[in-house]
Amino acid sequence: MAVREAGSRSPRGDADGAEAALRSLRARWRTASIAAGWRYPSDWAVPEVDAVCASALVKADLADPLADLGRARALSGAGLDETLTDVAALHAVLSDPRLVAANPDATPARLLRLTALAWADVSTMEIARSEVREGLTGLSTAAYLRTRLGEIYRQSTRDERPPGHVLLTVSIDLSAVVGWSRLMAMVLAADVLREVFDGGESLALLGPSVAVVLTEREPDLARRAADTQLVLAERLAVDPQLHTLGPVSVRLHRLPETHEKACDLIDFLGRS
Repeated sequence: MAVREAGSRSPRGDADGAEAALRSLRARWRTASIAAGWRYPSDWAVPEVDAVCASALVKADLADPLADLGRARALSGAGLDETLTDVAALHAVLSDPRLVAANPDATPARLLRLTALAWADVSTMEIARSEVREGLTGLSTAAYLRTRLGEIYRQSTRDERPPGHVLLTVSIDLSAVVGWSRLMAMVLAADVLREVFDGGESLALLGPSVAVVLTEREPDLARRAADTQLVLAERLAVDPQLHTLGPVSVRLHRLPETHEKACDLIDFLGRS
């Protein structure tokens, strides 16, 4: 009969001990964070919390886990001050198991900075996605276009037929110009699109040099596409700062089968 060496621990025992230590740290951290002002206790626990605790218990670098936590907090709607106070609460309980009072001023600046940068990256992206209109050109944003496409695909599903729309892209070769001239070229493009497509079409800016029109298929569409290219080229040519631009490209793109693929398409077109 095999006899286990005295004082040895089974793998199961080690796992149970690690899990107990993680639960204990998580509970103390949560208590400290709530005491410091975390507003909604039910929202505090996210998977990234356990990843931070696991790294802290083995004294690993907390940079990546805290960055992931910062992103998770931003996605959940937590404010920056609340997020950083939460990190301060973690530092407090790690520094002294008896201490539950969070003090952001005593928290290492590196940990706060990494968390704040990750939080800001997500928050900035969310703000950009929520904008409806691009400020300089007045065109709709890609986020709005995705929403509009979703409406079209829902209508298509209800009608049990493919969408009756296409995407018309206008792209300008801006490689020969820099600075303000690049912006003015797209402002002119936006003006031309509004003149040619003056009905219920959706006009959006997909990238620094790409605008798009979401329009219904119609017999007159080819002529309107040609008018767009001709008028825009003429206006760019008469501007002394823009006459060196490359060619204007106007293309039609059929919508794919699903909304998800349509969103992938506009992402691709915006990078073209």
